[in-house]
Amino acid sequence: QDDSYLSPRNSAEFKLYTLSQESGRSAAKYFVNTNPKFFTKDFAEPHIPCLMPETVSLRLEEVSEEALKERISLSKVTAAVDMYDQLLQAGECAHTHTHTHILCLYSNFTQSEQPGEEAKRRKGRFRHASDFMKTMWRENNNAERIFNLLPERDTRCYSALIRGMVKHGAYAKAFSMYTDLLNNRLTADVHIFNVLISAAPDVREKYNERWDLIADLLNQMSQQKVWPNLLTFNSVLKALRRCGPLARTQALLTLNEMKALLCIMEHIDEVLKWYRLLIPSLYYPNPQSLRDLFQALDTDSRLDLLPAIWKDIRSLGHDNKLALVEEVLSLMARDEHSPEVQESLAVCALDVKSVFDGDKGRPGLEWSTSSLTHITSLLLKANKTQQAWEMLQIFKAKNRVPSERLLNNFLSVCRSDGSCQRAVDLVQLSAAFCLPATSVLAKQVLAEFDLTEEQRYNCKIVLNILQLCKKNNLGNSYCEGTDTYKKSLNVKKKIDFYLS
Repeated sequence: QDDSYLSPRNSAEFKLYTLSQESGRSAAKYFVNTNPKFFTKDFAEPHIPCLMPETVSLRLEEVSEEALKERISLSKVTAAVDMYDQLLQAGECAHTHTHTHILCLYSNFTQSEQPGEEAKRRKGRFRHASDFMKTMWRENNNAERIFNLLPERDTRCYSALIRGMVKHGAYAKAFSMYTDLLNNRLTADVHIFNVLISAAPDVREKYNERWDLIADLLNQMSQQKVWPNLLTFNSVLKALRRCGPLARTQALLTLNEMKALLCIMEHIDEVLKWYRLLIPSLYYPNPQSLRDLFQALDTDSRLDLLPAIWKDIRSLGHDNKLALVEEVLSLMARDEHSPEVQESLAVCALDVKSVFDGDKGRPGLEWSTSSLTHITSLLLKANKTQQAWEMLQIFKAKNRVPSERLLNNFLSVCRSDGSCQRAVDLVQLSAAFCLPATSVLAKQVLAEFDLTEEQRYNCKIVLNILQLCKKNNLGNSYCEGTDTYKKSLNVKKKIDFYLS
């Protein structure tokens, strides 16, 4: 990051950079949690739990359900199975899905250097040495044994077992277990459908058969009134990668459905949970995906989160997409927020300004009237008057004309601050932009501000020039270079006299 030669310069390099960054975080976390003995010292002040190894040592040794729950929470699979059997022998163990869930996900497999029968069917798909070290489902394992011991099996019990089967390669067995669930007049949950959709390509050979199975599962979700979540769409998209020519058309339809889901999620926290989980390690978003996220934030009235999303846009290398950048500015500037949020949005706006000015060794974006207006408005709302005034100078330098509303907002800030000179400068700037409301603005400044003689004189000059131009049918010809300005040499001389 400190070496400019290594800084990413295009989308491909940004993608590699962010994926490498995410991989490094995961590797560091794995090392810390795998070797906690090397990280026993805690010098941080204050203490930061997320930077310390996870607690993995057992505290409860007696045979009890509390000890079983402790082993389950720490993913101590072998210890949990032993404790479960001891409780079962003592007649003290309650048969619940909680006790089987961790076993289904972690203990029901064996490792083999040769792919099992399920894996052999996936012809030509092994490309890495790690693909041959598959965790395969073992018949009559602890998960199945404990599941069969349950006197009553509800949907969550089936869900845990089916998810474990799919995770460890027993795809056909998972579908068989789903059929058993339906035969027992139970309704599946969204987790069951998600894993079955992801497993669909492994139980069908032809591309059209794979998609037909996925579509059938989605129809069953609708019939059973099971609401999809983002993982459902993610599972469909992953499965479609193995559906050949059908993938492109069906993926576009799926993405359109995903957009609709984003807009009606119960809470934005659910969207952000998946956003943080998937990006960028599992999914590298394109600008349209980020716009969909903006829509979800807007729907849930959480535009205060935009500065955090902007940081991601910068790190992902999408800050050179003008339309995306302007959409961020438009959403930030649209509504009124608390002073704390306005301060955060203004700081973000200044960072966006650096993108237009050109930073990181890249050329800047082209300023538009809307982008200049949005940044200026955000700075005014945060009482950053000097920086907002500097934005008005950029309007002039880039031949962009500010809106009357923006100048009125600026005048309100001048009125609140009691800044008479800045109000007069604003009138002169408005006249230089040839704005029709200049005369109204000048009269407001004369009436509402306690001006010095020189300041009043400067405002009156502007009014006199505007009246003179109107009398000579030159409109708002205060601005040099206009065609009407050049029409009358006599008027030009008079205007130059007033401006001297």
